[in-house]
Amino acid sequence: MNRKYLLALLLLLPVSYTAHVIADVRGNVRLESRYYFESGDQGQEQQQHSIVLAPEFFTESGNSLYTFAFHLREDSQDDERSHFDIRELSWVSYGDDWEIRAGISKVFWGVAESQHLVDIINQTDAVENVDGEDKLGQPMVNVTLMREWGNLEFFLLPYFRERTFAGIDGRFRAPIRIDTDLTTYASSDEDKRIDGAIRWASTLGDWDVGIAHFSGTSREPRFNPLLVGNEIVLAPHYTTIDQTSIDLQATIESWLWKLEMISNSGFDLERYTAAVAGFEYSFYDVAESGIDIGLIMEYQYDSRNADYAGNAIEDSIVIGSRFAWNDEQSTELLVGAGFSEEDGVFWNIEGSRRIGQNWKVTLEGRIISGVEDTMVTNPFYAIRNDSFIQLELVRYF
Repeated sequence: MNRKYLLALLLLLPVSYTAHVIADVRGNVRLESRYYFESGDQGQEQQQHSIVLAPEFFTESGNSLYTFAFHLREDSQDDERSHFDIRELSWVSYGDDWEIRAGISKVFWGVAESQHLVDIINQTDAVENVDGEDKLGQPMVNVTLMREWGNLEFFLLPYFRERTFAGIDGRFRAPIRIDTDLTTYASSDEDKRIDGAIRWASTLGDWDVGIAHFSGTSREPRFNPLLVGNEIVLAPHYTTIDQTSIDLQATIESWLWKLEMISNSGFDLERYTAAVAGFEYSFYDVAESGIDIGLIMEYQYDSRNADYAGNAIEDSIVIGSRFAWNDEQSTELLVGAGFSEEDGVFWNIEGSRRIGQNWKVTLEGRIISGVEDTMVTNPFYAIRNDSFIQLELVRYF
């Protein structure tokens, strides 16, 4: 194990044994195995295994809550995927109509199933999974005011987290190596630029509404090709942006109507618009079987040209179905596919089932098909051989 991981665990030992300080400890340990249908373009193996430790420590005193959570992964194939990150190290103080959070934390914004355009506070931990759901911890000061007309949140973000990328032996990587040592910023303050955000959220009848504005360093980098010795590498470049967003969700009988939309200036481009909109319709207790089935359809739009390096999907439709058995084992299955007329089809499968009180098994598949053209014209060309099936065993504590 890497020395920094071992050091982190040793530093945690005093905390773990201080029972009168830690009021609650929870989390999970995961064993994960992936099988790729084909060898990678850079000769990557077809099998990849990982172990993950993700504990959370909580304690409460008066009107203050203290949280510490970290994520530790050791991967058999990709050195960059073996990493340690503090997801939470925060203090929260609260009153009847206010809350203050300070430290490292995670914040989620969004309602859509296929893409979270408005979720901009935390950086994506891209080595964890290709779906972009995993996030790095973000240093912040967050003040929330709770009023009858809604919740108003203010964010001060004093330090920027760079996105993680797969290494040479990893999957879902660019054909050209990304060298994070050559990272550059549009801001002269680089990763120490102070970013800020404000968000208003409320429930108006059947609608949940969120309106936000973010000003700061983009979480999405552009890449500049550079010649280093005899090798061409990609150097991440983070520009400064202003992004205004809205997210809506309406719950009307068996329907969920969803919208996420952003208007963004930056990236050395004119202001652009992106959106994801759709619905989920649920059939409950189908044929008196106890099974609920949800039908999902979403449309993704981005006004940027598809040739823009950071924009993988310009115009696509996502369809899927969610199955919930409502049994004692909480068995669930989600199957979906994203269709792009020019780029191909991206299939997604996610299933899970509890075993006893503390165990769960999950099945995950990412399948890429119909990719033609070349690396220049198709953003999925570089990962066309990265389809995989994954089995994961989780132990909760």
